[in-house]
Amino acid sequence: MFGASGNKGFKITFANGNTISVQWGPMNYCEPSAKHDWGAENVEVAAWDKDQNWHNFGCDQVDGWRTPEQVLEFMNFVANNKLNISSPSYMDDEDVSPNLENFVK
Repeated sequence: MFGASGNKGFKITFANGNTISVQWGPMNYCEPSAKHDWGAENVEVAAWDKDQNWHNFGCDQVDGWRTPEQVLEFMNFVANNKLNISSPSYMDDEDVSPNLENFVK
C-alpha cells in the first residue's frame, strides 16, 4: 500500500507488514534542494512494523541525509526483514550518551 504525506514524502507498506517512510522538508533530517520547489538532495527515512513498533537505527528512530541508493537499500531491508524494535540508546536510562558507532554509515 502507498501513501503520501503533505507533498513532502511517502510511505509504503509491504506484504510482511513493515512500512517505510521517506520524508523531506524543513522539519526533516535532509538537505532540501534549491533547484526544485518540492525536491531534496537527500531524505529522512523511518520504518515500523505492523504493530507500530519503530525501527531502531542505534540512537534514533529516524535516519537522515540518505541518498537515493541508500533509500533503495533500506527499502529492500524493510520489505524483506524483521525490524530492530529495541529502544534507541537515547531512550536507555543506563546509557544516555550517543553511540557514535551507529552514526558511521
